[in-house]
Amino acid sequence: MQPISKSQNILVTKKKPSFPVSPVLRDYLKEYNRERKLPISYRQLMRFKNSVPLYNKDGQDTLWETVGYDAHEVADINNGLREIYAILRADGNMELIHHLYVDRIDYCTFGNSNPFRIRIVNAQNDNYDYYYVKSADASRIYGLELEHLLSPNRMHYLTHENTLIEEHVVGIPGDVFIAQWLTRSEINPVRMGKELIKFNERCFIRLLGDMRSYNFVVDITPDIEDFQIRIRSMDFDQQSYSGRKNFYLPQFFKENRDLALYCLKHLDPDSIVQYQREEHALMVRRIQAIQDRLDTLLDTMESDTISEHRKVVELREALAEHHEAPEFLKCDRMGSIVRTSLHLLTQRTPKPADYDSDPSFML
Repeated sequence: MQPISKSQNILVTKKKPSFPVSPVLRDYLKEYNRERKLPISYRQLMRFKNSVPLYNKDGQDTLWETVGYDAHEVADINNGLREIYAILRADGNMELIHHLYVDRIDYCTFGNSNPFRIRIVNAQNDNYDYYYVKSADASRIYGLELEHLLSPNRMHYLTHENTLIEEHVVGIPGDVFIAQWLTRSEINPVRMGKELIKFNERCFIRLLGDMRSYNFVVDITPDIEDFQIRIRSMDFDQQSYSGRKNFYLPQFFKENRDLALYCLKHLDPDSIVQYQREEHALMVRRIQAIQDRLDTLLDTMESDTISEHRKVVELREALAEHHEAPEFLKCDRMGSIVRTSLHLLTQRTPKPADYDSDPSFML
C-alpha cells in the first residue's frame, strides 16, 4: 500500500458512457453459458407507471424508488421475474421455486446503471433474496467476468440482448462498515488491513476502477476464534475506462481514507509487502487454472472499444512509469493494457518453490 496524500483523492466529474455488447463479446458469453433467453428485458421494466421513494428502517431516503405497473401487466412481469430467478438460481427449474413471489421492484436513479432491484420472498418462511436487472454494458460485463476468474469470488450473472441480470452481493456496504463497524472490538485490525491490501492489489492489477466505499461490501464470517473478513466489489461499470492510474487504487479515494489510515496504523511496512506478495501469488495460481478461458476473454477485450483513446494513452504511460515496464507503451486498447498487467504479474511473481525459504509468507 502506497502512502496517502490529500492531493491523491480521486474525483469523478463526468458520467461514464455505456458501451454496447459487441458480436465477439456476445460469442464469448454464449460459449461460457452466460447468454440465456430471458422472459423480461430491462426495457420492459422501464415502462413503470408510478413510483414512491423507498426509505430504510430509520426513515432515511435510500435513493431507490419502488415502482408500479399497469394492472394488466403485473402478472406477466412478476411471472417473468420469477422465471429469471429460477434461471439464475436453479437453472430454470420452476418446480424448485414455485413457493416464491415477487415482493417489490425497486428502481435506482443514482449512479451509471440505473438498475432495477427485484425482491424475491419465500411464501413459506418469509426468507428473501435480491437480484438486479440492468441495461447491458460491455464494461460491466468484462468487470464481472474478470472478477469471476481472478478473484476468490464467483459471480453469477446472465445476459440476453441488451439486458444484464446480476445476483446480489451479500455484505455490509463499505460506507456503512466504515461508519459503524470499523472500530468495533470484534473486528481484528490486522485481518482488516490484510484484506484491504489484497483487495487493493486485485483492483489495480486487473484495472477495476472507482472502488470507493459505496461500491464494495465487507463480508464478515465467524471463524473458530475470530472473524474472517473479505472485501467484495459490487459495482463493475468502471472496468478499464479511466486513464488515471490512481483511479484503480481504492486506497486513494477520500471515501476510503478512514479505512486506509486505520489499516496503515495497524500494519508495519514488511507485513504490507508480504500481503501484497501473497495476493500476487494467489492471482497467478488463478490465472494458471483458467488460462485458456482468460486468454479468450482478453482476446475479446482487446478487439473491443471500452474507453477513449486518450484515456488509453494516459493510462499506458502512467503504468509504464509505475511498473518501469515500457511494454505498456505498445498497448492501443484497454484490453491490451489488462493483458500486459497480468502478464507482468506472472513474470515478476516468484514461483511457489521460491517461497520455501520464507515460511512466514502465508501468515
